[in-house]
Amino acid sequence: MNVRRSAAVLAAVAVFGSVAAPAAFADDGKPSPSTALPSGLYGKSDPKFDGVFRQSYALLAQHSQGVEPAAKAVDWLTGQQCASGGFAAYRADSTEPCNSKTAVDSNSTAAAVQALAALGHQDAAVKKGVDWLKSVQNKDGGWGYNPGLPTDANSTGIVIGALAAAGRNPADIKSQDGKSAYDALPKLAMDCAKGNGAFGLADAKSGKLTPNADATAAGVLGSLGKGVLVTPPKKRETAAPKCAKPDTAAQAASNGTGYLLDTLGKTDDHLMSSMPGSTDQPDFGNTADAVLAVAAAGQQERAEKSAEWLAENSADWAKQSGPAAYSQLIFAANAAGMDPRDFGGADLVKQLNAQGPAPQSAKSPAASDADEKKDDDGGVSIWWIIGVGMVAGIGIGFLYSGNRKKQQP
Repeated sequence: MNVRRSAAVLAAVAVFGSVAAPAAFADDGKPSPSTALPSGLYGKSDPKFDGVFRQSYALLAQHSQGVEPAAKAVDWLTGQQCASGGFAAYRADSTEPCNSKTAVDSNSTAAAVQALAALGHQDAAVKKGVDWLKSVQNKDGGWGYNPGLPTDANSTGIVIGALAAAGRNPADIKSQDGKSAYDALPKLAMDCAKGNGAFGLADAKSGKLTPNADATAAGVLGSLGKGVLVTPPKKRETAAPKCAKPDTAAQAASNGTGYLLDTLGKTDDHLMSSMPGSTDQPDFGNTADAVLAVAAAGQQERAEKSAEWLAENSADWAKQSGPAAYSQLIFAANAAGMDPRDFGGADLVKQLNAQGPAPQSAKSPAASDADEKKDDDGGVSIWWIIGVGMVAGIGIGFLYSGNRKKQQP
């Protein structure tokens, strides 16, 4: 599994001191025979760094496709929340209360909030999550991975998506110095001469920003006030934006979009990995992130081309990487106007469903729309009949999960 967000790598090193597999897991990242993963959890690999994240992405991707997840999958996610409202990447024993050693983080919390808000019926958990995010906002208006860490574009972007999903205007969520995320993001955007308009990733020691495609994708989405559920734009932009001084979030988003268009255009419609030891290796997860960003910015032609590249080339990566990878591909397919159930010949929804407990129902959005139309036509719908027969015997559970932080997506 490859590391998805560069900010998470730096944070994990700072918090845990190393990225070695925990003792309870074998060298290949799989649980030892004596360690059983929770039955409601998606994926079979070590969840220490990404349990909440991959669960959240999986439930959100299912929801976007009309799939009602298993109640125990939702319950697992809500059970990971600390009393403070924050989420850690993974808590092996959620019956134990969180304490000062529990490494709650903004990314896991924001992913969980975004998922729970989308699924509905989790107002209390969503409110607690939002309140916790507000409590750890940096003075500059942004967020770092863990409380107290410097603001980064990845963390700030995903928090904006969570706030928007929860019905909050990110511009109204301000720090004690009166700054919002939209004040912080332009400070992380590089100028046109040195960074070609990219959002930068800060070096762990020097703090110096260097252009980073994943940070740029997150920064563009955040600056546009978007989460990962991006719908194809009604207006298709036909020209690349011109780079200018990033003195506003809108201009920073425009510059970042131009950087992504240029980078994708130079590398055959996909991004290349910038991780050590990954020379000349495609970066599937960051390419999927870039699809969301350029689609949100109205650059649909580029979004479609890069999504088509993913459809042709990402099958092995998704199989090896698991639930978060399938979820990212579903998000990218949605943003590009493609069918996740026929993505390069693969049914991403079916493949994702197989990564965890069987969902309660799995009806495509198209089928749902057709059913609603039949109901509106005045006839007695079969779904009405079934509903009457089942209402007394079935309880519907909803929930959504956290951020795939340290490993993959």
